[in-house]
Amino acid sequence: MLQQTRMEAVLPYYRRFMEELPTVADLAACDSDRLHKLWQGLGYYSRVRNLQKAAKTVMDVYGGEIPHARAELLQLPGIGDYTASAIASIVFHEPVPAVDGNVLRVFSRLTEYEGDVLKQSSRAEIRNALLEVIPHDRAGDFNQAMMELGATVCLPAGAPLCSACPLQNLCKANASGKAQVFPVKGKKKERKKQNLAVFILKMGDRYAIHKRENSGLLASLWEFPNSLAGLGSKQAEQALKKMGANFVGFRQIGRSRHLFTHIEWEMRWYEAELDEIVADFVFVTKEELKQIYSVPSAFSFGVRYILLP
Repeated sequence: MLQQTRMEAVLPYYRRFMEELPTVADLAACDSDRLHKLWQGLGYYSRVRNLQKAAKTVMDVYGGEIPHARAELLQLPGIGDYTASAIASIVFHEPVPAVDGNVLRVFSRLTEYEGDVLKQSSRAEIRNALLEVIPHDRAGDFNQAMMELGATVCLPAGAPLCSACPLQNLCKANASGKAQVFPVKGKKKERKKQNLAVFILKMGDRYAIHKRENSGLLASLWEFPNSLAGLGSKQAEQALKKMGANFVGFRQIGRSRHLFTHIEWEMRWYEAELDEIVADFVFVTKEELKQIYSVPSAFSFGVRYILLP
């Protein structure tokens, strides 16, 4: 849950998740729609799908016991170098460094490391350097201290609290006054922009939703009917007709924008009343939308529009 998500945002989801799925066996057996609903709001849904795949592997291959070694943890779906190293060091005391964004930043400033930290080769170099200094009897404490230092003192965006840092006398970037230069990061790819027409389609007291494909962006999640139709009302009407929908009262109700890692959605929202059921859609009540179906935050405008009095 903490991958690409802040601790304060995660805690309420974590508590709810653990109340309903307290064991690996519970997680492995959970229905996929219920699993997505428990995760709703955290984003990056591939994380929870991989988490369940890992739980199933633990049940099937390891007899329900999570493996202790980093090398074995790396074999579980969704667990990369950082997560495997964090679990192995903090829980099972294996002397391996856990290198996340905070640790990359701390290391880069301490040593004035000039490599591009977005490159895997640079991360491997930093990991190897930390392997040389990590204490074998307190590896978990070392990793947590590095993470905490980066999260609370050696802050990003050129704003480190150097005067409060316990390592200030060892830090090369502090000595040279170049803390804002590090870590070095190459230019990221620009997000691809897409224009979506999204539809709130009502039939009586029910609303149309649709399940996305089992792979790709927002895989297996529920969404409001939509189309890459451009941003004009005429284009949106034509797209809705192509879906086989007969409708009345078509009107634009708002706009929203959502950023993914590599894609940016510019969304215009439309509302209409349907004359008849459309086979590709599932029609749900407000209560079902709230309690059962997992609609990702990209479509939160529509959820709020329907649920607000």
